[in-house]
Amino acid sequence: MLMYLTSWQERADEMRRFWKGYDFDVLDRFADDDLIATSHSAKSAYLTEEGERTAVAVLRDHGVPISQVS
Repeated sequence: MLMYLTSWQERADEMRRFWKGYDFDVLDRFADDDLIATSHSAKSAYLTEEGERTAVAVLRDHGVPISQVS
């Protein structure tokens, strides 16, 4: 959810990016679950389509109006 909320999209045809300021064990686990795409050399990573869907679902579950999420 936090990765999604702090993400950006440089072009409409690209996946959302976020800075990798999170614990590397968490990033590795999310990558193993195909929620994010990352490399060890880049400072940012991408949310996959599944990762974006999961983040939006978590936001909805926590009562965040989806119109506030972009």
